Amino acid sequence: MKKLEQLLEWGGTKCDIAFLIISALALLMSIFGISPFPFDMAWVSIILCGIPILLEAFIGLVTAFDIKADVLVSIALIASVVIREDFAAGEVAFIMQLGALLEDLTVAKARAGIEKLVHLTPRTARRIIEKNLASSEGSGSAEEIIPAEDVQVGDLLRVLPGEAIPVDGVITSGETSVNQAVMTGESLPVDKGPGDRVSSGTVNQFGAFEMKAEKVGEDSSIQRMIRLVQSADAGKAKIVSLADRWATWIVVTALTAAVLTWLITGEIIRAVTILVVFCPCALVLATPTAIMAAIGNATKHGFLVREGDALERLATVKYTAFDKTGTLTCGTPKVVAVKSILNEISDRQLYQMAACSEYNSEHPLGRAIVQSYRAETGSVPDAPDDFKMVPGRGVQAVCQGRTILAGNPELLAERQIAIPDTVLHEAGSYLNEGCTVIYLAVNSSCAGIIALSDTLRKDAASTIDEVKASGVTPMLLTGDNENAAMHISRLLHIDKVHAGCLPEDKIRWIKECEEASQPVCMIGDGINDAPALKTACVGIAMGKDGSDIAVDAADIALVDDNIRELPHLLRLARRMMLTIRLNLTFSMALNFIAIVLAITGILNPVVGALVHNAGSVLVIINSAFLLRWKTKSP
Repeated sequence: MKKLEQLLEWGGTKCDIAFLIISALALLMSIFGISPFPFDMAWVSIILCGIPILLEAFIGLVTAFDIKADVLVSIALIASVVIREDFAAGEVAFIMQLGALLEDLTVAKARAGIEKLVHLTPRTARRIIEKNLASSEGSGSAEEIIPAEDVQVGDLLRVLPGEAIPVDGVITSGETSVNQAVMTGESLPVDKGPGDRVSSGTVNQFGAFEMKAEKVGEDSSIQRMIRLVQSADAGKAKIVSLADRWATWIVVTALTAAVLTWLITGEIIRAVTILVVFCPCALVLATPTAIMAAIGNATKHGFLVREGDALERLATVKYTAFDKTGTLTCGTPKVVAVKSILNEISDRQLYQMAACSEYNSEHPLGRAIVQSYRAETGSVPDAPDDFKMVPGRGVQAVCQGRTILAGNPELLAERQIAIPDTVLHEAGSYLNEGCTVIYLAVNSSCAGIIALSDTLRKDAASTIDEVKASGVTPMLLTGDNENAAMHISRLLHIDKVHAGCLPEDKIRWIKECEEASQPVCMIGDGINDAPALKTACVGIAMGKDGSDIAVDAADIALVDDNIRELPHLLRLARRMMLTIRLNLTFSMALNFIAIVLAITGILNPVVGALVHNAGSVLVIINSAFLLRWKTKSP
């Protein structure tokens, strides 16, 4: 059904374009007096372009007394036909339909991003049966697969490696690592054990565990996320066309001027000319032509503008809110430091041992160590002679006759391996910078640490500086912990920081700013950013590595994830609004001059229509300059 609607919509657009082309050719034939039929060829334009305007104006007036620009156009069109000024009627109808088509082409309908979010909702759950819920035992107990919506509060569930967690709850037994990117956007998985809470929609990385259901159905985290996106989408107001916003005043003024001129001069042709020249043709074209040119410029700089009025809104923003992981950073952990405390083992040798021990690891941190080692040394680490995964702790491996432990402090403590204060102090300094620290032991002796961190994008610092220079204040909204957020903010000189944000927290901060008349542009890449992208005045998603749901929720997608072009987009939006204001000023001034000439009888309807045509062409030319506009180098 959806594809059918899209095909019908596209078919309608192609039909509109065909009608405009035919109407343009007919008007040219009318100008040169060419007519193979026993009527003026301008009637082709009147029928193809004028009738839809008349119908829309009539329906709007009858059903809701809605006075838009097409009401005045309809009056002028009918009046021109009555006094047999067919070309004037056809030309006005053509220009108005051209403006409407341009406006339609700039407004992209939001895709069904909510549907993709719904697809993340786990479909089934493994409910444990024939077991005492108070017990933490029962590894051999039976289980049944049930629809996730049938899970009840208090049910005991089992979640296997690689499965999405079906509902919110608490782990009762088992240890694992959970990818919480859906909810928090954190780049690194979080180790979980008995007593820790888990959320629906997040993914169990490895290690089976059992959990007790606490929030099910509509109360679960993933369902709350869906509702946030839906409510934010419904609450975002669209900018109304300026021609329609001023339509009532334009109609009243035009009719008053026309009637007074007719009464005073007794010449109806002057009154009709006033109606023709008062038609807001250039006014209607002023905004969509500038928007289309600006969208073309933005496309050349790697932005896909999905909502036609997004650039209008972007010109008003006071804050640019950045997600951290995947937006300001690359989104993947890398080794940033290796420290050995043993004289007989160098930092490089310890790095090699760590890579060997993690060679067969399924944990994202283990894979990150192996990938970083390969990238830095250009060689593949040796495979371990023996390997054992210790869920929730780390790994144990035998490499070249040495027993290697790599994991958290609890792994070493369980083996009665003491961690010296110097190592704890060194680790603390990296933890304060938002790094994740892996502790290493060789042959039952603490050997050192490896620190991993999500790295900044190459142009992040210069981009933030230019955002500030453009008059917009950067703000960091991240689900990561306080240490990681503050470390990034210090590196990038971002003063406004909010860490540990869930999707609803990001929405709250954005709403607080916008309620204080400080519109926000939100930039993110993850599923957890979708509600904030919808809520913000403008949402920009990372289009290359960002989630499809984030892209669908955003007004603009950054195709190649190059945030370096963001300052250009901010300045382009403001330049576009300046162009629109110039277009509006010119079109209104032209209308005023044409009205004076029409009142004095200097202009007739045909010449008035041509003046309008010339004004519309000048508006289009002025807008076209935006296509090649560039930000001036500082």
